[in-house]
Amino acid sequence: MSTETPGGRAEPSRALTLLDKTLSLQAPLTERHIERLRRSRPGATPSEIVRRLNGQLRAATISAGAGVGAAAAAPGVGTGAALALTGGEAVAFLNATVLYILARGEVHGVKVEDVERRRTLAMAIMLGDAGAKGVGKAAERTGRHWAKHLVRDIPQESIRAINKVLGHHFVTKYGTKQGIIVLGRVIPFGIGAVIGGSANAVFSQGIISASNRAFGSPPNSWSDPQSDSSVVETPAGPQRPFDPEDEATDPQP
Repeated sequence: MSTETPGGRAEPSRALTLLDKTLSLQAPLTERHIERLRRSRPGATPSEIVRRLNGQLRAATISAGAGVGAAAAAPGVGTGAALALTGGEAVAFLNATVLYILARGEVHGVKVEDVERRRTLAMAIMLGDAGAKGVGKAAERTGRHWAKHLVRDIPQESIRAINKVLGHHFVTKYGTKQGIIVLGRVIPFGIGAVIGGSANAVFSQGIISASNRAFGSPPNSWSDPQSDSSVVETPAGPQRPFDPEDEATDPQP
């Protein structure tokens, strides 16, 4: 995902380049993905499609994580090979996550055509509470249900400023998480398979929870994708400077 410097910090260019490539690959597939899900289950409501998306994300990420752990435990596979496999798994995980985030937007009627805004959406959700605070501050709203404001209200120059902050913390935080999981997966005797799948399960659930906070409740019907009676917009009060390491203040959905 990223290159670690001697000081232990991740190199932004490689990680963000990979994120941008993933976004460009998955964005054209998003609408067709939702259409396929709806064809496979005629009459499904937006909420039911969201549940399908949640299940797909969990299945894709857990199986990938466990697979790498199992490979690391196989006879003749050393740490170097396991780390290489983990690098490929990280790419697969990123693709599944980005498709999920963009598909959630499609269900909610939040079509993000602009490249900078797509990047902001992906990074903010993957950073969880830290990302929501960064976008919420720029949108002058609370950090909940901010995805529509990302497209509708935030000026482009503010989007670029957000991306500079989120980009740095996306690399360091996401890289750190992957690094911790790598150490678990290369444990011998098959223990890595358990740790790999379990770690990705926790991370995928974090993506789902962050998406719930970003988008709010799914609309009641497909005919009115922008409706969301659960969204209550309130102006943000005075805020101290944005600190991505702050603990969550919003209740879980």
